Amino acid sequence: MKKKIIITALILLVLILIAGIFFWYFMGKPLYRPGMVSSGENLRAFLIPPEQSNDENFWSVEEDIKLYHYSDGVGENVLVVHGGPGYPFYNPLPGLKPLTNNYRFIYYDQRGCGRSTKPINEFSASNYYENMTTLDKTLGIGAQVADIERIRRIIGEEKLVIIGHSFGAFLASMYAAEFPQKIKAMILVSPATVLVMPAKEGDLFEAVNSNLPEDMKKEYAGFLERYFDFGEIFSKTEADLVALNSEFAKYFKAAYKTVNTSISMEGEFTGGGWMVQAIYFSMGKRHDYRDALKNVRDPVLIVHGENDLQPEKASRVYADSFSNSRFHVIKGAGHFSFNEQPEEFSIVIGKFLNETK
Repeated sequence: MKKKIIITALILLVLILIAGIFFWYFMGKPLYRPGMVSSGENLRAFLIPPEQSNDENFWSVEEDIKLYHYSDGVGENVLVVHGGPGYPFYNPLPGLKPLTNNYRFIYYDQRGCGRSTKPINEFSASNYYENMTTLDKTLGIGAQVADIERIRRIIGEEKLVIIGHSFGAFLASMYAAEFPQKIKAMILVSPATVLVMPAKEGDLFEAVNSNLPEDMKKEYAGFLERYFDFGEIFSKTEADLVALNSEFAKYFKAAYKTVNTSISMEGEFTGGGWMVQAIYFSMGKRHDYRDALKNVRDPVLIVHGENDLQPEKASRVYADSFSNSRFHVIKGAGHFSFNEQPEEFSIVIGKFLNETK
């Protein structure tokens, strides 16, 4: 009897170990790789968008997915891809306002956040792998990149001019990697340090910790423990994750204020829910997407704020990965140079756009 108990315990231990290795492997391995979208892999719908409704405020990108959008200006279309992940622009960017006589800037809320469709509220299945792959397919990087291609088709542009901010700059880069022939020009503003993971320059969470006031660091460590607890992730709801993801803004604001003392960070930042976690599963913990950008031949401008939390060399990783890139540093600005130094921002962007017409 005792021998049977020992054998049973050993079997359970082995099963737990296997499950742990399985979990570690799939959390580390990216579910997305460049080329998946253009080849139609892992998509829940065709790249050809469905028939559009009469609601001028929403695009239909899948039968059950609608994206809220609005525009500012007249002239050549420029698609603006917001960052976060999951933090839309609720108002036109001040740094683009002076250019609205010649360009129509199109803003949209990515699927799973803002005013766009949030297709998942909670998971009822207990199969972790099944839930993970469903989440990735529905809201992950591939789904977001596919939406950019669908938007291009909806607005009728042969080639896109794109402005991407922060994580939106990363998404724009992945779109360019997937569809290099559909890019006319790109502007990447403070691109997120996720092109290579783990990043040699450190990630955003490390940058926040380095710049937090000492009396907040213990609290922040506790937050990160909750934030990256993926073991029980599928027991949560959309509302749970919106609250969790939005909580990060508290620490980001405090850290940002230490390096940008004259800049206001007032206002609420409400992040996405499942969409954010889907992005993490898509990226995994280890990847290097730099080689995928080498086929992008059209001009790319990378804009970096001198006082950004992320170092200049992190933004230059993008510049070094594109074959036709330019780099500009805006002094006196941080991560939001379009708000913090709007005059210089508009001059730099306007000059680049005029040269790429």
